Amino acid sequence: MLIGEYRSTLGKKKRVSLPKKFREILGENLILTRGYEQALIIVNEKLWKKVAQEVMNGSFINKDIRDTSRFLVGGAKEIELDNQGRFVIPQSLLEHAGLKEEVVFIGLVNWVEVWDKTKWEERLKYLRDHGEEIAQEIGKMKSEKNG
Repeated sequence: MLIGEYRSTLGKKKRVSLPKKFREILGENLILTRGYEQALIIVNEKLWKKVAQEVMNGSFINKDIRDTSRFLVGGAKEIELDNQGRFVIPQSLLEHAGLKEEVVFIGLVNWVEVWDKTKWEERLKYLRDHGEEIAQEIGKMKSEKNG
């Protein structure tokens, strides 16, 4: 299971090291793409195929499906890890996430998010400040789904 928070440093060649624990779980064939809230997402090939299938099953006539495809699939890159678990972050994804020097990896069960340290700290503060409201909204969604 992909869980935990790990910090790393972005090298001069736009390389960063994926935490060993995450490498062991994700395997070798990895996809890096844009995520929401200015994060990046890393998934393995198996999960990526599932996401791609969901997108492909949608109708290209639907604007939301087209936009989701553009956002997630259009920005995706296959990444190769070197023997130390490092990979290069493409410029377009580096810009999307606003990555500077310090990077935070967040394990979210099935995928890993990559954040600029400052942006992650801002998001974490938001989550602390609004956690109760978020939990109530999730509760409402569950009750509507089950009701």
